[in-house]
Amino acid sequence: MQFFEMIYREVIGFLGISQIIEMANTGDYSRLLTLRGVMGVISPLIPALLIIEIIRSVAYKKFKVEDYKVPFLIYIFNRFVSRFISIAAVAFCIGLLEKYAILKTSFTWYWLIYGYIVWEFSHFVYHFLAHKVRILWCLHSTHHAPQTMNLSVTYTHFFLEAPYADVIRTSICILAGVNPPLLFLIMFIDGTWGAFIHVGESLMKDGRMGFLNKIILTPSHHRVHHARNPLYMDTNYCNLLNIWDKLFGTFINERKDVPIEYGITRPMNANSFIDVNFGEFGALWKDIRHAPGIKNKLLYLVMPPGWSHTGDHKTAKVAKQEYAQMSGLSNR
Repeated sequence: MQFFEMIYREVIGFLGISQIIEMANTGDYSRLLTLRGVMGVISPLIPALLIIEIIRSVAYKKFKVEDYKVPFLIYIFNRFVSRFISIAAVAFCIGLLEKYAILKTSFTWYWLIYGYIVWEFSHFVYHFLAHKVRILWCLHSTHHAPQTMNLSVTYTHFFLEAPYADVIRTSICILAGVNPPLLFLIMFIDGTWGAFIHVGESLMKDGRMGFLNKIILTPSHHRVHHARNPLYMDTNYCNLLNIWDKLFGTFINERKDVPIEYGITRPMNANSFIDVNFGEFGALWKDIRHAPGIKNKLLYLVMPPGWSHTGDHKTAKVAKQEYAQMSGLSNR
């Protein structure tokens, strides 16, 4: 009986409908007047869209089990491991750093704008490092491993990536003075939008979203981020506001003449839970083992993916330069 109760709680937790069920059972809908109540009603949006996406794929005979199998297995694994570490990491950073904040903010609309800009910067920093530091790429590559784009990809993360990401993002935001309750609201908004931009073509064929494509980062921009095409590699690190990508020169629009190829450049089995989660660690260990000297071994940990002690680099920067020379296409 306890087993079925656990399964029930996990399903309800995944769907994000616990508050809705509680309100329906009690008949008390007053919590909808609170921020927590509104967030509870919005939470089921992404799981609902994922279910609709799968139903549409089935209806149009485009559904493939392998497109969802590994993301589902990773979600189950992370559900029991990553969430507890991540919550503890956020709480630790707030408790340790809040007293060193450069200013104090409050829960108001104008500080929300400030906080979101700071949050987007902190997300850019974490995301940039995840692509440019080999050991951090080992944590992040799981998210880029799927070779198709759909909403299940949002759940595909190595179990230690969220704690590492939250330490960086929370630390920057708290030191910048972002009010903790305000930070939690920003995390909710960003998490919801960050999940939505993984929507697949079966639900949203054109991810540009009309005029919004010029204002914010849309599913089209994030599809570009997940591409292994040399032109698109290491771009569009932001989540909602594209100001930092534009400032640092990492912003690019999807081009109709360059179709997106999803996945990572390392040969891998995208349907293997082990390869998706640990394949990059294996490749890193192989490089370290064959590298001469302590210096080269350590450099493999911190240099960009594709860096080689022999000088035969195959980094994203090199791939983009070679592609530009061969095709004559601009990176912008």
